[in-house]
Amino acid sequence: MKKPSDKKLGMRRDITRRDFVQGAAVTVGAALHTSALGLPNVATASASVGAGAQDTKTADYPPIKTGMRGSHPGAYEIAHALARDGAKFPKPTATDEHYDLIVVGAGISGLAAAHYYQKRFGPDSKILLLENHDDFGGHAKRNEFHQSGDMVLSLGGTHNLEWWKFSETVNAFMAEHGVDYQAMREQMDFAYGRDATNGQAMWFDEATYGVNRLVTNFNLSAKLTPRDIDKIPISNAGRESLKRFYGSAPRLNEWTKAEADDLLSSISYPDFLRKYGGLTEDAVQLFDKEEHGSWGVEMRALSAAEAIWEGYPGAHLFGEEWGEDSFEYPVAMWPDGNASLVRLMVAKLMPHSAPDVTADNVAIARFDYSALDQVGANTRLRLSSTVIGVENTDQGVSVTYASSEGELKQVSARHSVLACYHSIIPHLCPAMPDTQKAALKYQVKFPLILTNVLLRNSEALDKLGVDGVACPGRLHARLFLFKGLHTGGYHRPDTADEAVSLVFWGSISPPADAIDLRSQLRGSRQKLLELSFEDFEREVRTVLDGLLGPAGFDVSEDILAITVNRWPHGYSYEYMQLWDPEWRPGEAPHEIARKPIGSVTIANSDAGASAYTHVAIDQAYRAVNELEEVT
Repeated sequence: MKKPSDKKLGMRRDITRRDFVQGAAVTVGAALHTSALGLPNVATASASVGAGAQDTKTADYPPIKTGMRGSHPGAYEIAHALARDGAKFPKPTATDEHYDLIVVGAGISGLAAAHYYQKRFGPDSKILLLENHDDFGGHAKRNEFHQSGDMVLSLGGTHNLEWWKFSETVNAFMAEHGVDYQAMREQMDFAYGRDATNGQAMWFDEATYGVNRLVTNFNLSAKLTPRDIDKIPISNAGRESLKRFYGSAPRLNEWTKAEADDLLSSISYPDFLRKYGGLTEDAVQLFDKEEHGSWGVEMRALSAAEAIWEGYPGAHLFGEEWGEDSFEYPVAMWPDGNASLVRLMVAKLMPHSAPDVTADNVAIARFDYSALDQVGANTRLRLSSTVIGVENTDQGVSVTYASSEGELKQVSARHSVLACYHSIIPHLCPAMPDTQKAALKYQVKFPLILTNVLLRNSEALDKLGVDGVACPGRLHARLFLFKGLHTGGYHRPDTADEAVSLVFWGSISPPADAIDLRSQLRGSRQKLLELSFEDFEREVRTVLDGLLGPAGFDVSEDILAITVNRWPHGYSYEYMQLWDPEWRPGEAPHEIARKPIGSVTIANSDAGASAYTHVAIDQAYRAVNELEEVT
């Protein structure tokens, strides 16, 4: 097979130079930043493109930046120097800044902590939020495109409101911010996954399967027919094994429910498919990346019980009914994911940065980033500020951070809430008990990627009759069109000739020799960090050339912008059957990890061991209520 050339893929178009120069400029800034702190240059610019200055408007308004986003260059190097390399930092400059609360991290949980602090300690409480990224929101990242002439919004990270799981605390929080998720649900035409308008499809790429082939109305969770299976470009033996598996009469129905439960909870789903489903290796491979987006792991990390619970086949071997037709996921969503939620939170905490913002116009409102850290405001949000130390004092807490100017500064407060991820906290608070450090490090986050591609139009996808496609042989496990959301004041014409965002969603396959779950997650993270924006761009262009090229899509002309939201520390660690024991109440790692440390408490979704927005809010509420009065 001959690979398409970079020229054919459009890799030398202006989009590449524009985005890559921008990324290089940020990376050079990160190198200067660490150098100013007396650290080695842990970030380096690519030698292939000179580092030009960023456009002022782009620098002032982060949501419109393209290229490498998420955990972007400049956001993580200092934390890596601290946690990975044990870097020693020079003495910080003490400032006269003193607050009632300092929050480390301005994601959903950090902003919610500021909200609850004002409710408990008074609206005039002085609060400082320190955020290592150049934008607020954490994983709720806003991607905003203007390359087509109109604003097109897309997902940068967390994006669902699972409103049926909300606690009374979260329901009250949403009401205070004007969020009516039932109304939002009614304003959505978008659906993805098994509920997608055109159903699911699967694309088999030539590099992996020897042929480019799109199979529409195809879903591994459905009861595939022999005709469906014959379309799959794997070996004859592999197709025959799938036919036997999907068409099999119950052959394990003599097992008791207890015996079946014990088996399914103690064996990985791929091993179950091999041993009890009779599938060949090339047939099993089709399932490997199916949960890269939803769970953020390779299927071999899931037990057979967890996979079957998600709707994958296997229960029929025990005489159970197929359940894929009953799948529904009635989420509410904004056109920029939960970035609109954090914008509502920022507007409430700092109304001078976004006056007159409501839930009805939040998606289209413009925020003044220059006003986020306004002197004299009750709440201040300081971006590009990486905290490297938090220490209890007689007066409360002392917090040391690396400023955006490359200086180490020290500020103080009565209280601090750590709303960053768990595994960095032992490095910020080295004086905490060893048992708590071990519990914090236990929770390794699941890597995640959302790569947004702005297409000139959706004509090729409409011609093929697809809006969501699984790609079992490629880097991103799945892609879907993101349109049909009319929430937060955002409206886009639903026509094939309008620019639209195509979301590539998934994780990174771990090294084959990574056996236990944490090794898999760390291996995936390292592979993700080693990929450049150019790697992602080439992958996206290669996939769209093979998938959409036959329908008239020109990758050199019809791709208007690419934004890679890279989250090496993505989903919060959730306990899984194959890897974690059943902890007794109060003894699970996340419960030990989140214990208060003097005047410091911990709030994040890690503290709830569940990667959901409502969990982050619940944990912020708990953390603020654990703070003790300090005189």
